[in-house]
Amino acid sequence: MIECPECGADIDVEEDELDEGETLLCDECGRSFLVASVDPLELEPEEDDFDLDDDFDEDEEDFDEEEEEDDDEEDEEDWR
Repeated sequence: MIECPECGADIDVEEDELDEGETLLCDECGRSFLVASVDPLELEPEEDDFDLDDDFDEDEEDFDEEEEEDDDEEDEEDWR
């Protein structure tokens, strides 16, 4: 068994069965890891692995701010 570097859960794979460059997925937290080295074992987070919820929230906040600015500009134009 290997321990997930992110959440500490057990990943159901034997260390001696791994090959460098292989990808592992943690069923508990959903993160995927690249086997960077087998001796000693080193796992690196996959590059394109990200939290969709965090990215969505940031984009949503940016959108709300832009929308408010556009509304303010329209109000000024209507007033004139």
